[in-house]
Amino acid sequence: MSGNTLTIDESLREEIISRPDMILDDRDLMQALIAANERSMGGNIVDLRGIAMERLEARLDRLEDTHRSVIAAAYENLAGTNQIHRAVLRMLDPLEFEPFLRDLAGEVAQILRVDAVRLVLESGQNDRDTAVRRLGDVLSMAEPGFIEDYVSEGRAAPLRPVTLRQLTEGDSRIYGEKASWMRSEACLRLDFGPGRLPGLLALGSEDAHMFTPQQGTDLLAFFAGVFERAMRRWLS
Repeated sequence: MSGNTLTIDESLREEIISRPDMILDDRDLMQALIAANERSMGGNIVDLRGIAMERLEARLDRLEDTHRSVIAAAYENLAGTNQIHRAVLRMLDPLEFEPFLRDLAGEVAQILRVDAVRLVLESGQNDRDTAVRRLGDVLSMAEPGFIEDYVSEGRAAPLRPVTLRQLTEGDSRIYGEKASWMRSEACLRLDFGPGRLPGLLALGSEDAHMFTPQQGTDLLAFFAGVFERAMRRWLS
């Protein structure tokens, strides 16, 4: 050290000269060097290069955030696709109608990570046969027009194939004893073909953020389409 002048360690100096990228790739070191350069110029000089670098750094930060968001969205979409595919394969395994429906509230619900799966079928008959009573935990019958009123909530608006919404609590006509625990649901409208009344597949969750109107519905629409085709086989 001579006076107030500091000398850098020779080995460190040689390391920096031989590997300048080590400094350039370290953001904290670069910011420290830029700040030191600005102090040495005084307060009356505008460093346009420094301003440009600050703007580039801010832009880089935004690009990195966008990059992370895109990767997260892609991963979430891939995970959701795999989840729906697994649920579809499990749904197609049973060879009889009652196991087919019971799996909805069992393994299919577990794969989809929902707390309730309910199938609502409209019927003009008031009687309840033995099969319906046996499947009461997954199947319920309703009068014609119930599904449209339920999904639209009484509003005169075009109905979408899939409706996602948050709930204060579920409807006991659909979720039974679990109704008070439901905080969000996906309503999948079902078309069983000409001459048949519509159906509804309701997926209920205790998580208020499981289904929200801002989410995409393509995967659930695909699941509903597969379910429709499977049900047509049983109904025929």
